[in-house]
Amino acid sequence: MAEWAFLGSLLDAVQLQSPLLGRLWLVVMLIFRILVLATVGGAVFEDEQEEFVCNTLQPGCRQTCYDRAFPVSHYRFWLFHILLLSAPPVLFVIYSRHQAGKRVGGAEEAAAATGTLGTPGPPSRRARRCYLLSVALRLGAEVASLCGQALLYGFRVAPRFACSGAPCPHTVDCFVSRPTEKTVFVLFYFAVGLLSALLSVAELGHLLWKGRARAGDGDLEEARKLLPPPPPQQPGVARSPGSHGEPDPDPDAPPAYAHSAPDADGDASSARSKASLAAARRDLAI
Repeated sequence: MAEWAFLGSLLDAVQLQSPLLGRLWLVVMLIFRILVLATVGGAVFEDEQEEFVCNTLQPGCRQTCYDRAFPVSHYRFWLFHILLLSAPPVLFVIYSRHQAGKRVGGAEEAAAATGTLGTPGPPSRRARRCYLLSVALRLGAEVASLCGQALLYGFRVAPRFACSGAPCPHTVDCFVSRPTEKTVFVLFYFAVGLLSALLSVAELGHLLWKGRARAGDGDLEEARKLLPPPPPQQPGVARSPGSHGEPDPDPDAPPAYAHSAPDADGDASSARSKASLAAARRDLAI
């Protein structure tokens, strides 16, 4: 149960930065590799050296032929493969937990200084880059392991292996136990490796495309910040496209050629001038 608790903590830490493809890779890693290898692989390959029989009784010949037929045991090679694939996620877990501890400490200090409750922010750009690096390392380890398996064992476990050389006195034939079952398991594990590699390639492409989109959005925001702000618009004044900032005339105002109505002071002065002119005419008539 301790191993499953460790894998659960690994999943909880990695899923903070991983998309859906990364979670699918973890499912393939846990079920189709670790679980299958722990339950079936050990039973299939545990007796390969004991059941490796050669048609000679020369001391040391059988051990030498087995070493030539299988330089590294399938089971141990796949265990090393799983450890190699688990190294980048474990390193990312260590880094993410360290950064989370620093963010929590900074938030607590800020909360103690301001008296407010701080909340952790979104993952930083450095954390996303570290996860991208872990995916790239995981893909490299996957491809290297697939190539190593193809070069060491091929895709078929032969039922008979011809061996010659010291300490064997002549060319001897050695026989492998359950070659068909082992061939099926080798093909299954290789197919799971190809699926895992394809998921890693898809996740890497998705992360690169998503990072480029975020970088484009950031450049657009920076360009918007560099633009001057638009002039404030006065309330109740509509602007036409070619007005050059001048307000439009009021539609209820009188036309420009119409004379303005005289005010009250103008009417009084006009009445006085008419009265004085009438008085002057009467004087002249007398």
